Amino acid sequence: MEYVVIEADGVADPGLRADLLDTWIAATDAGGSVGFTAPAPVHLVAEELDLALERVAGGKDLLGVLHNGERYVGMGLLVGKGSALNTHWRTVLRVMVHPKYQGGGAGRLLMNGLRQSAVDLGLEQLQLTIRDGGGLEQFYQPLGYRIVGAHPRAVRVAADDYRDEIMLVMDL
Repeated sequence: MEYVVIEADGVADPGLRADLLDTWIAATDAGGSVGFTAPAPVHLVAEELDLALERVAGGKDLLGVLHNGERYVGMGLLVGKGSALNTHWRTVLRVMVHPKYQGGGAGRLLMNGLRQSAVDLGLEQLQLTIRDGGGLEQFYQPLGYRIVGAHPRAVRVAADDYRDEIMLVMDL
């Protein structure tokens, strides 16, 4: 498995889009906290993916992916805020590994790759949010992230199921 940064001109690869869409759908349907709930609304996931790829193509965001030698099986974005006051940090967004490839260190490889990409960009800090109730703190904290706050009931996964959004930060 290899971590790769997709350059702006690389987002036009239809294989990349197809693999990332498949990964996003599979991660959502497996219960992953990646912006949607199962069953994955394919058309909405595709729209979000296309918007993310447009931002990467425009040089606004960085896309790091995992490639297993045959296909892309994971992704994560470093997303900028667009303000001159926030150029020293990015938000880590849409971190996911296809469920078939989870459990063998792929997520850690992806996160370490995104961290190195941030260092290469000269960033000082990374921020990410997680949905509570999934135990994701146990994944991110050993990687160097610390909890800095919570937004109570920020995520509604169902009409009667609200979750807190937990903010984590890593200094580089």
